[in-house]
Amino acid sequence: MAEKDIIMATQNELKRLYIIKKVIDKELKQSKAAEILNLSNRQVRRIKRRISMEGDKGIIHKSRGKLSRRSIPKPIKDNIINLYQEKYNGFGPTFATEKLSEIDSIKISKETLTQLYQFSIKNR
Repeated sequence: MAEKDIIMATQNELKRLYIIKKVIDKELKQSKAAEILNLSNRQVRRIKRRISMEGDKGIIHKSRGKLSRRSIPKPIKDNIINLYQEKYNGFGPTFATEKLSEIDSIKISKETLTQLYQFSIKNR
């Protein structure tokens, strides 16, 4: 008996899969599929090739579930939030980022600091 895989896909990915399957079965032209999916012909060819090689799971983006390479590691995030709450309590984000840079040698933008702080408050 053949094994079956369960694939988690978004509605958009399912739509893409449906359209690309029609292209593979030659029910739909590649250029029309590109127009429907708002992609280039080349992108449709790449997706078609990947589905042919990997099966239905080829429609799912390869970086799904992986952390961004640009993300700040959790221990550093925790350290920044603790410093901001304890040492720089009452400082605005701009002044706090300046002090984090000068005193603690932590370079972070005020927008990132604001997002980290708001996220930490929401998840208490």
